[in-house]
Amino acid sequence: MFFDDFESAEPVTSAPRTISEADVNAFADLTGDHVPLHTDEAYAATTAFGRRIAHGALVFSCSIGLSTEMRLFDDSLLAFAGVDKLRFVAPVFLGDTIRVVKRVAERKALGASQGIVTFDSKVLNQDNKLVVAYMDRILVKRRPGAAETPSPA
Repeated sequence: MFFDDFESAEPVTSAPRTISEADVNAFADLTGDHVPLHTDEAYAATTAFGRRIAHGALVFSCSIGLSTEMRLFDDSLLAFAGVDKLRFVAPVFLGDTIRVVKRVAERKALGASQGIVTFDSKVLNQDNKLVVAYMDRILVKRRPGAAETPSPA
């Protein structure tokens, strides 16, 4: 889809993804974030969560991957332009299944060739509980020959 195709505020939902122990361990190894809440079951059992939880940054990263798999952009994607209002609302436990729900919040044309689409993105678990929320901005090509007109908010 091109910038000009993102007119609907109807939400779109990704496929689900289950967060595994292997995911958490690989993320800890990749980032060096070996905080015991994520990596040590005995320690995590002593916390308010009662068991290990996934890194918030891992869940956010997986949500970006799930968004990419939705194939909303393909060749029209120019860049991930930023993220605002990132909030980790609830824990994601090993074995939880997440999905992303995205809704177009704003469009801003940047000349005749590109524009920014801002999404209100929510990550939900298998119980439909909000676990992560953020606003992401994507720089997208405009449809060739698109008129340079102000874009609706």
